[in-house]
Amino acid sequence: MADNNALKIFGFEIRRANKKEEDKKLQSIVPRQDDDGAGYVTASGSHYGQYINIDGDDSKDNHQMIMKYRGVSTHPEVDAAIEDIINESISASEDEAPVSIVLDKVEVSDQIKKGITEEFDSVLSMLDFTNNGHDMFKRWYIDGRLYHHLVVNESNIKAGIQEIRPIDSAKIRKVKQVKKKKDPITGANIVESVDEYYIYQEKPGQQTSGVKLSHDSVSYVTSGLLSADRKKVVSHLHKALKPINQLRMMEDSLVIYRLARAPERRIFYIDVGNLPRGKSEQYMKDIMARYRNKLVYDADTGQIRDDRKHMSMLEDFWLPRREGGRGTEISTLPGGENLGQIDDIIYFQKRLYRSLNVPINRLEQEAQFSLGRSTEISRDELKFQKFIDRLRKRFSMLFLEILKKQLVMKGLITEEDWNGWKNDLVVDYSRDNHFTELKDAELLRERLQTLDQVSQYVGDYFSKEWVMKNVLQFNDDDIKQISQQDSEEKPNGEDQTDQQNIPDEE
Repeated sequence: MADNNALKIFGFEIRRANKKEEDKKLQSIVPRQDDDGAGYVTASGSHYGQYINIDGDDSKDNHQMIMKYRGVSTHPEVDAAIEDIINESISASEDEAPVSIVLDKVEVSDQIKKGITEEFDSVLSMLDFTNNGHDMFKRWYIDGRLYHHLVVNESNIKAGIQEIRPIDSAKIRKVKQVKKKKDPITGANIVESVDEYYIYQEKPGQQTSGVKLSHDSVSYVTSGLLSADRKKVVSHLHKALKPINQLRMMEDSLVIYRLARAPERRIFYIDVGNLPRGKSEQYMKDIMARYRNKLVYDADTGQIRDDRKHMSMLEDFWLPRREGGRGTEISTLPGGENLGQIDDIIYFQKRLYRSLNVPINRLEQEAQFSLGRSTEISRDELKFQKFIDRLRKRFSMLFLEILKKQLVMKGLITEEDWNGWKNDLVVDYSRDNHFTELKDAELLRERLQTLDQVSQYVGDYFSKEWVMKNVLQFNDDDIKQISQQDSEEKPNGEDQTDQQNIPDEE
C-alpha cells in the first residue's frame, strides 16, 4: 500500500470545465466499463482518496504477464509469425509514408482539413514512425498495450505537443478512482465521479512509490482483448502461451531422446575367472583404463595429446563374467530407431500458427509465394488479411488520440467538433503496391469476364444497377458518381452529333 500523498501529479489536462457537471446528470451504481484494463480504486471519505494499491498483486501480475509475453516472442516460430504479421501491417517505402489520414467524409472547411493534415504529419514526425513504425507496432502487438508520454510546455499549452516519448509498458498502469455517494432515497451508492490517471513506477512489483501522471499527458492504446474476468488487458500472444509451452517440451524431449538413444553402445563382458569381488572390480577398472588411455605424440607441436573419448566410454557397459562363461566378449547395442519422425513436432507447430492467426502454409519454408489467379487465394489468406485490417484499425487509435489532443490544445477544433466527426476519420495504411495492383487487376479481369457473360441478359433478367452492384461490386456512391458523369457526358455527345449532322448553310 502506498500513501497517495507520496504520489506527485505530473502532466497536463485539457478537460472541459463543465465535464463533471455533465457526468453528474447520468447516475449509476457502477462506473463505465472500458476495454482499457484500468484498475479501479474506490476513494474513501470525502477526500480525493487516501490509499492506492499500486504494489499489490494486480500490479505484480501485470508486470509478470508482460514479461511472459516478451519471453514467448523470442521463440523462433513465434518470432517468424510476428514478423509476418508486422510486415503485412506496416509497409514502408522510400517515396511513401507508412500511414496517412483521409478526410473525404469529414464535413469541414478546406482550411481545417489542411490544418488537420499538417498536425497529423507533425505527430508522425514526432513519433518518427517512418523509421520506428515496425518496432512500435511490434511492442504493441507483444505487450498488448502501448504508452507514450506527451511532453508539452506547461507555461504555453497552446503551443501543443513538443515531444512524444515512449514508456515501458511494464512500468506504468492506468488507474480509475471512483468516488461514490449514498442516495438519500434508495440508500444505494451512486457513482459521483471517476478520475483517471496513470501510475509510473521505475521498479514495478516492488514496494516503491510511483509518479502520478495526468490522464491527458499519456497516450494509451491497447490490443482490445481482455481476460475472462474483463479486468486485465491481454496480448494477442496470450492464446499462444499453451501451444508454445507444449512445443518447447516436445522439442526438449526430442533432444533428450536423441542424445540418449541415438548412439550405438557396446557391452564388454570381461572374464574375471575366480577372482574375489574386490580384485575383480580392480581388474575391470584396469581393463577400462587400458582402453581409455590413448596418448598420442604430436610432431607439429612436440606435445603429447590425450585422445581419450570420455563420452563414448561412459555410454558403454562393462560387465564381469565368472569362470564357466563364454569368456571375454564384446557385443553392440543398436541405437534408437525412427529418430527422423517429427510428426508430433509439426503438429504443435501448426497449432501454434493457428493460435497466432497465421496461415499454415507460411510455416513451410519450401513454399513459395505465388501470384496466381484470384481463385487460387486460400481462405486462410483471406482470414489473415481481415485479421490484419482489425489490427490496423485498433492501432490507429494511437494516431487519433494524439491528434485529438494536439488539435484541441492548439485551438483548431473543440472536443465537440472531434466527437462529431471522429468516426469519419480514416487512417490509411500503405500497402505493398506491386502485389496490390496485381490483385486488383486480376479481380477486375474476372469481373469483366462475368460482365461479358451476363451483358446479353441486361434488360430482360437483370437491371443495369443490379449488375453494377453484384457483378462489378460498386457501392452506392460509385453508382451515383457514374450516373452523374453519364448525365454530364450524354448532352455533350448529343450536341456534337447534332452539330455534325447540321448541313452547311451554303
